[in-house]
Amino acid sequence: MTASSHQRSERAQLDPFEALSGDVPPRDQRDLMAHPFFSLSKSRRAAPIHYKAGDVELQVYAVAEHGMATIWDADVLIWAASQILAAQDRGLPTSRFFRFTPYQLLNGIGRTTGARSYFLIKGALTRLQSTVIRTSIRQGEHWRRQQFSWINEWEELATRSGRVEGMEFVLPEWLYQGIVDRRLVLAIDPDYFELTGGIERWLYRVARKHAGRQVGGWRFELRHLHAKSGSLARYSDFAIDIRAIARRQPLPGYALAIECTADRDELVHIRPVEKLCTTQPPIRTSGASGIRTSGANLSVHQAHGSQLSLWSGEANSACKDSKEESKSYYLDAQCGDNPSLSGPSRRERGR
Repeated sequence: MTASSHQRSERAQLDPFEALSGDVPPRDQRDLMAHPFFSLSKSRRAAPIHYKAGDVELQVYAVAEHGMATIWDADVLIWAASQILAAQDRGLPTSRFFRFTPYQLLNGIGRTTGARSYFLIKGALTRLQSTVIRTSIRQGEHWRRQQFSWINEWEELATRSGRVEGMEFVLPEWLYQGIVDRRLVLAIDPDYFELTGGIERWLYRVARKHAGRQVGGWRFELRHLHAKSGSLARYSDFAIDIRAIARRQPLPGYALAIECTADRDELVHIRPVEKLCTTQPPIRTSGASGIRTSGANLSVHQAHGSQLSLWSGEANSACKDSKEESKSYYLDAQCGDNPSLSGPSRRERGR
């Protein structure tokens, strides 16, 4: 990067935030948990996501060369949110401009720290920067649509031998404001990072956002979950995956059950079990009480596709409280298949 281009970068206008060392409680941003911002597939996805839920609209567009940011790539954003809030807890200043070592990031999201993992970080940052989001979420008093990427810019500092010694990136203002507003953040279980399946990871975030600590949990129509996920899989295949997850019960802190209505529609009942998370401060809930059911009248055109991966692995009517969300629909376009890139092995359980 030349001196002139560096002066034009956002980093020249922002004070850097030095990443914290040691254990940092993981926390996630509510908007990212509630809406289909990421691909759930391990292979490259170029098809866009078009989603509407009440007054909320979002579109996610990918560059074909790199593919859409995946739910594994989103670990970088979870780590950034966790770092910002931990710094605030300690009375330290924060910034959208991050400085960190690859080891800090990999260790924070429970990944191995071998050479391949460092390489995969760069792939994740590339997809996060090249993915474009247009959304009306957090529109305020007047309707508006904002457009941004998950990372505005990033850079690495490497030796002549290729060893990466430091990295920098800049978060968009939309995401940063959604993090520093603590009402828009939830603590998550550290075991989330051990979930290897894309649908499992997405389903945990949905559970954490909607079911929270409510004794009765939350119910979704299975077809509504399909639309809410933004998945390119056919509904029948998606339903098979959800049923398999309900049999395995892999979600930390939550139990899933498949129920049938009188009309033979399938519902997914998500309820909290035992203790959700050991992090501090206390976990916030989604603000609802009692059992809720989300339904959907869907208009869906779906296609099979593939997506490049960073990491390894893989009631008949809606309640009033979920009425707006139940209006959701998902539209996507056709995309081609590409070979997948698997990530490093999952971390060992040490807790």
